Order: sequence, then structure tokens, then C-alpha cells
Amino acid sequence: MNNPFLDGALIALVTVFAMEAVAYCVHRFVMHGVGWVLHRSHHEPRTGFWEHNDLFGILFAGISMAMISVSSAADQLFWVGIGMACYGLLYFLVHDGLVHRRFRFVGPPRSGYLSHLVRAHHMHHAVKTRDGAISFGFLYAPPLASLSRVLRSRRGQ
Repeated sequence: MNNPFLDGALIALVTVFAMEAVAYCVHRFVMHGVGWVLHRSHHEPRTGFWEHNDLFGILFAGISMAMISVSSAADQLFWVGIGMACYGLLYFLVHDGLVHRRFRFVGPPRSGYLSHLVRAHHMHHAVKTRDGAISFGFLYAPPLASLSRVLRSRRGQ
């Protein structure tokens, strides 16, 4: 393409999709690994609006803001930062808002893609420990039937 804005928008869009893979890996291998000391708060009953796990979101927002602030709209880094920010907004609205009901601006979905995400993430939270959890994505979840099979097999049923 020869339009810098469209080129940048494409980079941002690709970044949004790539961030789901990054988020999966961070959730699976960092949050349920060495970062469990912070992420554990997300698997326990909420005692207030904030939890230690929110520091992960603040970290990613900081990285995104830094990428945007040290570059210009003519730089690819700027558009990667924009894509990360867009993913962060989607994460905040879907995961924090819809799945965990941190703000109740809409009711829980009854069917479709969003209902699937909510149910899969609740299956993830069925495991209260660092190990044995399933479904580490935030905007993508495997089929519920396969998640149920894995969860049952890990429980020895």
C-alpha cells in the first residue's frame, strides 16, 4: 500500500491479533508460573475493585504508551503501540468488564461468541491453583466440549 495511514492501521490490526498469542503465552507461562505471586489474586474472591493481578495490565499499558510516545505516526513502532492499546481496551472490556463483571454496564451474554468466552474463562477459574488450569486465551477459547474433557481428565473423572 502507498497510504501511510492504511499501512499503519494494518500494522495495528495485525498487532491486535498477535497480542492474543502473546497474552496466551504470558498468561500460561508467566502468570501461571513465576508471576503467580501477582496473578493468584485473580483466582481468589475479589475483596475490592483492584487486585494485584492488575499490575500486568498496567505493565502492558506502559509498554504500549512508551512505544507510542517515543515514535511518530510514520514509524511502525507507533502502530504496534496503537495495536497493543487496542488489544488492551478489548481485554479490559471483555475480560474485566464482561467476564468478571467489574463494571456492570451490560448483562451476561446468553449465546454466541461472547457467551463462549465467558464460559471458557469460568472453566479456567474452576482451577484455583497455579497448575492444571485450562483455556489461557482472553479473546479466543477452544471449543467448550474439549475444555470440559481436559478438565474432567485432570480431575480424574
